[in-house]
Amino acid sequence: MKTYYTNATIYRGGRFETGCLAVEHGRVVTAGEPRPGDRVADLGGLCLVPGLVDVHVHLREPGFPQKETIATGTAAAARGGYTTVCSMPNLCPAPDTPATLGEQLEIIRRDAVVRVKPYGTITMGQRGCGELVDFAALAPQVVGFSDDGRGVQSAELMEEAMRRAAAVGKPIVAHCEVDELLRGGYIHDGVYCREHGHKGICSESEWRQVERDIALAEKTGCQYHVCHVSTKESVELVRRAKARGLRVSCETAPHYLLLCDEDLQEEGRFKMNPPLRSRADREALVAGIVDGTIEVVATDHAPHTAEEKSRGLAGSAMGIVGLETVFPLLYKYLVLPGTISLERLFDLMSKNPRRIFGLEGGVEAGDPADFTVLDLGAQYRVDPETFLSKGRATPFAGWEVQGRAVLTVVGGKEVYDEMKVED
Repeated sequence: MKTYYTNATIYRGGRFETGCLAVEHGRVVTAGEPRPGDRVADLGGLCLVPGLVDVHVHLREPGFPQKETIATGTAAAARGGYTTVCSMPNLCPAPDTPATLGEQLEIIRRDAVVRVKPYGTITMGQRGCGELVDFAALAPQVVGFSDDGRGVQSAELMEEAMRRAAAVGKPIVAHCEVDELLRGGYIHDGVYCREHGHKGICSESEWRQVERDIALAEKTGCQYHVCHVSTKESVELVRRAKARGLRVSCETAPHYLLLCDEDLQEEGRFKMNPPLRSRADREALVAGIVDGTIEVVATDHAPHTAEEKSRGLAGSAMGIVGLETVFPLLYKYLVLPGTISLERLFDLMSKNPRRIFGLEGGVEAGDPADFTVLDLGAQYRVDPETFLSKGRATPFAGWEVQGRAVLTVVGGKEVYDEMKVED
């Protein structure tokens, strides 16, 4: 039996077309005409796009189920229109051996409703120093290697990590942070920080390590991806690296595109790492997505308990949630005003992540049927109390947004359905 999704505006091959999408045995197939017994679902002219991909999420399991579980995190992802997420390795136990990775994979197999591609750690225990993991042993089951949450401090250690990652054909995905430049900071070292008596994190703590790593990537031939760039200097370093033809890419997050340190409030929902930077940094990041320097938007979805986020800027844990809000935020505040096109937004959230990380799924014949149906006219306010994620901390609470995922399909299975599509 085939399922026909009819009366859809399909984003395929870089353009929109009106038509239908047929699915059989979990894959997109040539449509043809429905036969008796086939299911026909009328999408009412809504927008059908390749499923969204988030290459940077924290699902917190195993180790911290009070913050999030694979079940709740992937439910939130499905609601946000994501069909694939890549899970960061700051877990307990850290996925630094096939055995510890296996604990995470077992939960994924049991509970995930979207595709979850885990990262392996770069160092044993995800310490950012010490002993490297066995890259070859982990490579078959990971999307890449990262110590996200910690920067690898030793250039020599990172160079060797890159050589080993290159040998197994996997990217290094780096959280760039020079520990000796942090100096106890927790928000951007800017005007707000100084006027309100906080401790600041300087921009150099990020871009200095990006600079180092790009040089090492050029030396080793390793594919290198920079997590959550937040500074104008990092954007320029990546731009120059790409101009030299290096295998370098980067991501930023919606909060860095829409907020800066002028928007800070004395609440934990405004605290994340890296921190909200200056207006000039935000403008450079927007310019980076416009000119293609920044190829990926990722959420850095990082849930914590309400208590952990209730201690203000100084005392709260670092991290906010984002899986359920990204598309409506960026559609409302970047696409509708004309800063970027809708096509560019889909490139940032779907096409480019798949290409860079070699991920499956889409809307072409033969693809695993991973797609999202969007109601671009839906208007509403961000309400954290409705989130499917356990996390509620978002700086966008109460914002007016537009556009929402109403149907998410993974491998032909409808894993989120707000439409209640009828035959």
